[in-house]
This record gives sequence, structure tokens and C-alpha cells, in this order.
Amino acid sequence: MTALSSKLAAHGRRLPLTRLRRICEPEKLGFKSTAELPAFEGLIGQDRALEALDMGARIDKPGFNLFVLGERGTARHGTVRGLIEGYAAAMPAPLDWIYVSNFRQSDRPQAISVPPGSALKFKTAVDKAIDELLHLIPALFESEEYQQRRRNLIEEINKKQTLALEQLSEKGAAIDIALLRTPNGFSFAPVAEGSIMKPEVFNALPDAQRKEITNKIEDLQKDLTDILEQAPTLERERRQRVSDLDQEKSGAAIATIMRELCSQFATLPQLRTYLEDLENELTENAHLFHVTTSSPRSDEEPPTPSPATIDDPRLRRFSVNVLVANGIHGAKGAPVIVEDNPSIGNLVGRIEQQAQMGALFTDFTLIRPGSLHAANGGYLMVDARRLLLEPFAWEVMKRCLRARAITIESPSDRASVMTVQSLKPDPIPLWTKVILFGDRQLYQSLVEADPDFAELFKVAVDFEDIIDWSDSTVDAYAKLIGSIAQREGLRPLTAAAVARLIEELAREAEDASKLSLRIGALADRLREADFWAAEAGHKEIDARDIDKLVSAVERRHDRVRVRMQEMIERNIVLVDTDGEKTGQINGLSVLSLGSYSFGKPSRITATVSIGSGEIVNIEREVALSGPLHSKGVLILSSFLSSRYALDTPLSLHASLVFEQSYGGVDGDSASSTELYALLSALAGIPIRQGIAVTGSVNQRGEIQAIGGVNQKIEGYFDLCASRGLNGMQGVMIPKANEQHLMLNPKILDAVSSGTFHVFSVTTIDEGIELLTGIPAGSREQDGLYTMGSINRKVDDRLLAYAEARRKYSAFSTQS
Repeated sequence: MTALSSKLAAHGRRLPLTRLRRICEPEKLGFKSTAELPAFEGLIGQDRALEALDMGARIDKPGFNLFVLGERGTARHGTVRGLIEGYAAAMPAPLDWIYVSNFRQSDRPQAISVPPGSALKFKTAVDKAIDELLHLIPALFESEEYQQRRRNLIEEINKKQTLALEQLSEKGAAIDIALLRTPNGFSFAPVAEGSIMKPEVFNALPDAQRKEITNKIEDLQKDLTDILEQAPTLERERRQRVSDLDQEKSGAAIATIMRELCSQFATLPQLRTYLEDLENELTENAHLFHVTTSSPRSDEEPPTPSPATIDDPRLRRFSVNVLVANGIHGAKGAPVIVEDNPSIGNLVGRIEQQAQMGALFTDFTLIRPGSLHAANGGYLMVDARRLLLEPFAWEVMKRCLRARAITIESPSDRASVMTVQSLKPDPIPLWTKVILFGDRQLYQSLVEADPDFAELFKVAVDFEDIIDWSDSTVDAYAKLIGSIAQREGLRPLTAAAVARLIEELAREAEDASKLSLRIGALADRLREADFWAAEAGHKEIDARDIDKLVSAVERRHDRVRVRMQEMIERNIVLVDTDGEKTGQINGLSVLSLGSYSFGKPSRITATVSIGSGEIVNIEREVALSGPLHSKGVLILSSFLSSRYALDTPLSLHASLVFEQSYGGVDGDSASSTELYALLSALAGIPIRQGIAVTGSVNQRGEIQAIGGVNQKIEGYFDLCASRGLNGMQGVMIPKANEQHLMLNPKILDAVSSGTFHVFSVTTIDEGIELLTGIPAGSREQDGLYTMGSINRKVDDRLLAYAEARRKYSAFSTQS
């Protein structure tokens, strides 16, 4: 170890091992294996969310629907569903709903509510009654008594026309005109000597005689026309009298069946009106229980009807469409429905269509329920993002919640420019508690963008992402880990494995004093750890299996990280990790690829010259700088003008850039790094390239915390390790980030051996001293900084720039 590396190792800003990673000691857990632990009951760290959930689930007021927000993996769905099912089990089963035909307005089916468990019984009873009528009524029509009365009735009607024709025939015979029946109908012909006059004989008659005969025939033809015009009237009379006969014969049978049906549901007054209408409709349409298929027995007698079947489409209007059936087989409690595909049809139901004879038709039996119907009187759980992505679904959901009624409509009705005749079923009253799931960003967007949202979803159930790392929390987590392993049929975990998992939860939380609450991710870790334990032949999951799990996950996701580090190692991307350079420093950033994040070192350079006080952010000039990064650069200008050359204008032109950055830069975590490069360029003092820097700075020169500190340190360490650690390398972080450190054990080994260092600073002065090895200096009584200090050199340079600019301005004016 060189003298300089020894000096760095002894530096007061260097963090000890105990500050780099919080260790969970297995021997303090109080068990050897999770098999010894009792099952875990409840949920860790979600008291706030559970209180809101309890209130929102039980309050019975409009608008108190719930929005469950939080990060994925925090067990929101499973926890909420389990608790909601507990509430629902204690609630009464909601009403059943049926749709029946509206015999007065066929396009407006009636919705009727009945007690839970009654809908299917009612449908079965009605179907049975119709089936009985299908057998009973045809039997009545086939009876000899009915057939005889039907024949007599028909003969009576037919005799009226026959008698009229006979009278017309006699009238013609009296004047020697005969009425003839031909295949084409009736006709008249003159009679001579008891026989039909031949045409040649008729034509040979004198004109006066022929005209006389013709006039007689025309008079008779008028009478015949009058008789034939009565035929439709007689046909209507025949049909009406046959219909009256059918109703007379079937009415008694229908009344008997309906009395039995009504007696079964006498306690349900809401069905009384429908059953009365049904009886009247059945009586008026008794003929529908048989269809005409047999041939007539004679020309005068109409066809004899044959029995219909239950599948006859004309009988569908007498059936019952069960929309919602609760309390089946004695089931109790309110429904809890999870809708994974919240389209309009799946939410509020739909009206299906069937093809028949090349055309589409529909009726009330083709009304299908949606999840709002199924959850009516209970709870409906929906993913908010999926709901918003479905066309019109969000607006339909809000309308139903506002109106507290479910109106079935077709999406095509909204999109079509043509009006198509369809059904308009009765709306069904809605008493459903809707529970939406989404992240915090989506929740805030809905609050800001949709004024209806806050009125309809008054209860926010906010699940925590992290929890304090304490002895009680660790104990709860150990029991939870054991319970998951037992429930999933996994191997038990040793105390060392549990301790290692606790540390990984802190790394995931990016805080040494917190633990992640992403229970879903924890369960996935346990499943994979069990796989690696099986591969290694271990009877229990131990710390080695957890280490294998961590490295395997890293290996699956680090392709891009490895390629980027390779480009630095091959000097395609220029990053120095040794030596000293003026106006050049290594900054650290974090790149995220999905759920995987890693640190990336970048070279930052600064150049200075005389100017008008402008600090040029090259990234911003080419539109590669995000707003937060641009803000950080503007802060540098404020820092310089408030600290140096106080009596003169800032006469500086500086430029800052992330070298070889092509994808844009955002965030202010490199603002202190850029300031160090700028101070180095102004002071003319080189910076140690082995030390990478992260941290934001304010206008007072105070170093502020940043995110992703562990990934940043580990990313730079991997680069230094690949080139060879020499004791001159390390990372400088804000002191406020010390509490977030949960570094990889390999970094702890390097720090322990003195080959790598982690420093923390609170001000720019502390940082520049560490980077240059020269004191920052402070203002003395004469108003100047300490001679030879960094701040003195910067101050002198800026004063020189100001003087040079003043002289140049005076020279330009004289010229």
C-alpha cells in the first residue's frame, strides 16, 4: 500500500465497515430453522391500509368505493381479497334477479328481484308448467269431443256460404241460367231445354235474345261477387270461433297449471303481476302449443294441428331468464367478484344475438349478466389500468355508480352511426362496493384529471412499500418466511438463510434502516431458493442457496451492464480510474431496465474561459438534458456568484458535459460532481480520477442525498476491480446517504483490505479537499480565502477574468 493510499485509508471521511452494510446476525434470531416457528397470521406493516380498508368495506354510503394503491408485489390483491371475503361471509346473500318477457312492450324486458335461491326455483317451475302444457293441450285438441266440436263449427261456417250459393243457383235456374263450378272458380251459362246451351247455339240467337241472356248473367254475377266477398269474413269468423274453442278447451287446463304455479310462489308478491300476465298470454296464445304440420282431411276442413316442442322459438317468451342466482345450495354471504377483463360487456352485461334464416335476432332470453350483476350486493375487484384501457368502460362504470343502477348497453350502440332496433331491458338497482387496484401515479392522475373520481372513490387504501427494520419486524418476517415455505411446500430455511433474506429486503428497500414489503417478490425468492437447494442436495435452504439465488438473478439481467462495462474496459467509452486530471471527474448514474437497475460511471468534464457569466450545459443545448439536470447546472451558477469575486460581475464562460452520453441525462445527482470539475478547472488543480462522485448540491454548497447509492458504488467498484484495485479508488457520497448503504459483501472485503474506499461528505469544501488533497480554505478577516487553498485559487481566477473583461470592455469603447 502506497503512502497516498494509506492516507486515503486513514482519511476522516472514510466510512468504516459497520457503516457500509447492516448485518442481520443469525444467532440473534432465536431459532435454527423456520420449521420451529409458528405460522404467521396477519400482515406486516400495513396498519394504515388495513384501517382504511376496514372502514371502506363496511361503510354503506354512496361514493365510498375503494382505490387500493401501492407498488406491485406488496400483496395488495391477496390481502384485500382475503379480508373482503371475510366481510362478505358475514353479510346476507343478496337478491336474485330475473328477466321476463314484457307482453305489452316486447322490446322492454322486465327485471324482477326475488329472494336469494328463488330465481332458479322459479325458472324450473315455469319451465315445468310450460312442459306440462305442451303435453296437456295437444292431448285436449286430439280428443274426439274437441275434434267433433271443431268439425261442427267449421261445417256451420261452411254451410253459410253453401246455402248462399244454393240460393243463387236456384235463382239462376228460375231464369234458365245455370251456376257452374269449374277448376278456375264459379261461372254462369244459359240453359235450353234442360241442358247447357252450346256456344254456337248461343251465337246463333238473335241479338236481342243474346243481350237479354247476357244481362241476366251480369245480374247473377253481381250476386255471386257479393257472396264471394263474404268469404274472408266467414274465414275470420271461422278462425275466431276456432280460437275461442281453443281458448275454451285450453283455458281450464292453463288455469289449473297456473294455480299450482302461483301457489308455489304465493309469498312473493313481486311475481303476482307477471304470473297474471303470463296466464292471460298463455290463454290467448294456446295455439302456439301446437304447429300446423298434418294435411287437411278435406277441402272444407282446415289442417289439424300437431303438438309443438319445448324448443319452439315462439314459446321462448314464456320462459324465464335467470340473470343472477345467489344462495345456491344454501350458500350464504355476499359475492366477491374479481373481473380480470373489464370490458363493457363483461361489466354491465350484453345482449347476444342468434342467426336464424340468414338474419340476426334477439330476445330477453339472450340477455347475459356482467360482473356488476354478479357482484351486486357484494364486492367487485378490478384493476384500474385495465379498466381505463377498455373503450368506454370507465365512463360506463362511473355512470352505473352515480345512478346506482346497471343499464345493459352494447358498445356498438355507441360506435354506430345508424340506429338499430334492440332491446332496452329494465335497469337493475346497484348496491356493489367497487374496489380498484392501481399504482400511486395512476391514482394521482385520476384525482387531478377526473372530477368524478374523487366523488365515487372516496377511500384510498395506501399500502406501504417499506417498514422499519426492528427486532419485532425481523421476528415477524421470519415467521412469514416460514409460513410461505410451509404453504408452498418448500424446504425450511436456516437462521442464516433468513438473515441473508432480511439483508436482501433492506437492499431492495435501498435503506439500511428499512425492509421492503414486497411480499410477492419475497415468495418468488423463496421458490427459487428452494430450487437451488434441491440442485445442491440440501435438506434445508441455507445462506449459500440465498447467495446462489442473488447471483442467478443478477446473471439473468446483467447483459447490458456487462456490455457497457466491457466498452469502458476496452477504452471505447473513456473513464479513468487512476491518475489525476484537471477539470475532469467520474460521475455515477443509475440505469434502469425494467425491474433491474445498475450503476454506470461516466466522465464529466469542464472547461472555463473569460466570458459574461454563462455556464453552458451542453446536454441542454442539444436537448439531451432533463429538467432536473438543467436545474442542477443552474444552481452551480448561483453558487459561484454568491461565493467568489463578490465585488465584481461573474465574468466566466464555462461548459459542462457528460462525455459520450447519447441517450439523455436527467436528475440532479451529478450536480456536485459537475461543480467539482468546474472548481478544478478554475483553480487549475487536478482531481484524483480514482474517486468517483455522486450527490446533488444546493446554492449554499451543501451536499444532498441522492437515490440508487448502492448501485452507483457497486457499478464503479466492478469497473475498478476489473482493472485491478490499487488502494487509490473509491466513491464519495453524501453523508445523508450513509443510512442507505447495503453494499455487496465483496466491496466490504475490498474496504477491509484497504484497496477500495467509501467516503461521505456534507459540503463542497469537504469534497474538493478529498478529491485534490488541497485544503478548501475559508475567508479570513481581510475578506480573502486562505492563501494556497482551492477557494483562493478559484477566487483569484474569477477576479482575473473580471479584470480582463473590464480592460477589454474599456479598450473596445475607446476603439
